[in-house]
Parts: sequence; C-alpha cells; structure tokens
Amino acid sequence: MRKLGLGKKDMESQIEAEAQQLVEIFASEKGQPFDPSMAIINSVSNVICAVTFGQRFSLEDENFKKLIEGLDLGLKFIGSFSHALYEVIPWLMKHLPGPHKQALGISDMLFSLAKKKIEQHKEDTSYHEPQDFIDFYLLQMEKSKNDPNTTYDEDNLAQCIHDFFIAGSETTATTLKWAILLLTNHPDIQDKVHKEIEDVLVSSSICYQDLKKLPYTNAVFHEIQRSKYILLVGFARQSTKDMNLRGFCIPKGTIVIPDVRSVLFDPVQWETPEEFNPNHFLDKEGNFVAREEFLPFGAGARVCLGEQLARIEYFLFLTNLLRAFRFQLPEGVKELNQTPIIGITTPPHPYKVCAVPRHSP
Repeated sequence: MRKLGLGKKDMESQIEAEAQQLVEIFASEKGQPFDPSMAIINSVSNVICAVTFGQRFSLEDENFKKLIEGLDLGLKFIGSFSHALYEVIPWLMKHLPGPHKQALGISDMLFSLAKKKIEQHKEDTSYHEPQDFIDFYLLQMEKSKNDPNTTYDEDNLAQCIHDFFIAGSETTATTLKWAILLLTNHPDIQDKVHKEIEDVLVSSSICYQDLKKLPYTNAVFHEIQRSKYILLVGFARQSTKDMNLRGFCIPKGTIVIPDVRSVLFDPVQWETPEEFNPNHFLDKEGNFVAREEFLPFGAGARVCLGEQLARIEYFLFLTNLLRAFRFQLPEGVKELNQTPIIGITTPPHPYKVCAVPRHSP
C-alpha cells in the first residue's frame, strides 16, 4: 500500500479527480433536494478501482453498475438474520432459497471480476513496472515463486481485491454520508468550516497536507467520525498468548471483539459524548488536539491498513464539496434523522439535501 503512493501526489491527484467528478454530479441537481448516497458510493468505489485495477470506470459502465448494486446488497445482507442462519447452519441453508443465495452470487461476481483483471494484467506483463495493487502483488508472486512457504497466490490476490471493495468502499462512503447529514443539521458549524477553508486555502487545488493549516476543519472532521462511528463493534481479534487484563484471564487463542464505542463515547474522556461537538478536539486557543481516545481505525499492529487512504479520501472529497456547496435542508424539513440503521455498519437512514452552489459558474 505504501508503494502505491498513498499519501503521495499521484494517488492524491486520482482522488482529487474523483472529488471533482462528485462536485459536478451534485451541481447537476441545481440546488434541488436529492439523495447523495449513490453518487458518493460510485465515487468512493472508483477510488478503489484506481488503486486495485489502475483504472476508473464510467458511471454508465454496466459492469460497474452491477458491482455497485452488488456491494450495496451484499453489505445489507451482512449482519442480517439470514446471514446469522447461514453462519450457524450453512449445510442446510445451501439447499434453501433466500437472500443468502443472492449474497453468495454477489461474492462470486466480485471474485470473477478480480480474476478477469488479474488475467489481463498477466497478459500485458505490466506488473514489471507496477502501477496498481495487482501489479505489485503479481511481482511479489514472481519474486517468491521458489519459496515453499509463500502465501502469495492468485486465489489470495482475488480475496484481497474482494476485501478491498467490501471494506474500502462502504466505510468511507458511510462516513461521507454522515458528514453531509451532520453539517446540514448544523449550518453554523458548516459555515465556520467553509470560512476557514476559504481564508486559508488560496489555491484552487487541495492536498492532504493542507489539513494541518485547518484546525477547526480538522476538529469537525474528527468529531464526525467519533460521534457517528460507522461500525457496530470493532473487528474480531485473537489473543496470541495468555494474558491477564484487570483481573480477567484471557487464554491464548481467545477471540476478542473490542467495544470501540465504549471508548469513543466514554463520559470520562469526552465532555459531551452523545453530542456532535467539535470542541472535543480543540484547546482553549482553538488549536487542534489529537486524542488518544480517538479510535475509529483501531489501534496497535492490526490498525486498519487502509487508514491513510481513507483519511485522504475523506478530507479531499468533503473539502471539495464544502468549497462548492452549502448543504441545506429541503423546504419543510426541520432536521435530518440522526438515528443510525443498526447492522454490521451503522449508516444513516436515507435522506435528501439541497446542494446550493456557493459561487455561480
């Protein structure tokens, strides 16, 4: 992931291009109420396509449409009652109709797409001058082909690509949906963020390093992720040795599911844990304060490997949108619903906003 240039200009320029495309899609709504969800998912998924395949897809591409629809349906299935049944009695569920059949078909579609792209990369031998994740992986396979203990193979590569799309698109897209919702419900905070961006960033282009110059914006973006943590619980881990934690024995091999919310909403650590309050990340002078208790990406050796990519996407997408539009409630709507849908992820309920251009073309 580091070799792909995450945090470097090449990758940022690709994300910036997707952000501009999203701005154009929002602008086409001409300030009328619309649901931003699908446009956000398309743009974020295209970033994953660029990282993985070295190309983006046209929004009209039929394969891309099927991919996005499949991801949406698959993520709705994960954590559902049908999914629980499939995990408990797979031998029986394989013979019964239901949404699990559709979910398995979606997974097969993703694997099929991954393997097709792998074959294309092998045929043009581009991996000797690697440009994307598949290139780097194939090159590593070639380097380790004489190692009897290597774990690098095409099936594993296809699984990695599958996981990229499942883990890398929904998470960032959900965070952006929450960001637009919260800033629409808090126009005073939205306007303050816009003012800081306009006062500090003189160039029309934006880079991730600009975040250091924007303490209030940085605080708001962190508070969105804290107050609307997008997972129900943290990802499962396994204890590598016997250990004693505050009087409790955790044997080696124990599956541990961290309750990250207990930290993000701890009343001892946060002044108003249940409220959307950017001051949680600001000192008395208005400087940004990094908090040890801010754990949406996890912690330690198994911290989210896509954290840097997610941070860059989040900043560039949201900053470009806030520069271009003021997000407002549709006429007659007093407030957007801030109660999450409970599942493996916790997205907002579908909503509509008005993206009103801040400047005429």
